[in-house]
Amino acid sequence: MLPRLQFKIEQIGRIIQAGGVVAYPTEGVWGLGCDPWNPDAVGRILDIKGRAVDKGLILIGSDFDQLAPWLAPLSADQIDQLEQSWPGPHTWVVPHNGELPEWVTGGRDTIAVRVPGHPLARALCSAAGTPIVSTSANRSGRPGITDLLQIRLKLGLEVDAILPGHTLPGAQPSQIRDLATGQLLRA
Repeated sequence: MLPRLQFKIEQIGRIIQAGGVVAYPTEGVWGLGCDPWNPDAVGRILDIKGRAVDKGLILIGSDFDQLAPWLAPLSADQIDQLEQSWPGPHTWVVPHNGELPEWVTGGRDTIAVRVPGHPLARALCSAAGTPIVSTSANRSGRPGITDLLQIRLKLGLEVDAILPGHTLPGAQPSQIRDLATGQLLRA
């Protein structure tokens, strides 16, 4: 990674640690992210999106190990299934360990988690030192945003930082599956 880009990622990681809301590229659309343990930051994301807290949010991590401390115990087969699909555009709904805030889980005993296929999103999680909230950077009910200019025009004044980059060519928003049943919840 170029030193200038690495510096920018580290800078935005510190903004997340300080309670900021950021926009960053993911595989198919731009995302909004923050520290999941900061209720004010999560509240800002929900306000930006016009999204109800009871819907819950996705957590992304740099790798499985960054997400694992927040998950309920999983079988070796379940862990293998997660690791086989990651990094990539595969979000899994899994049981959490009860230590995640309700403003992230929506009050459920499960959490949606992913290790993104986009290297910038993974690097941002590493720089933040924590999994981060990940939700599409658009108002609820509106199409996802796929380019940097649109992020700057539509949400630039509402976020604390934008990680420059691009979504991956031809990629779509992540699929969401239930790990226990394999049921596809979102294509």
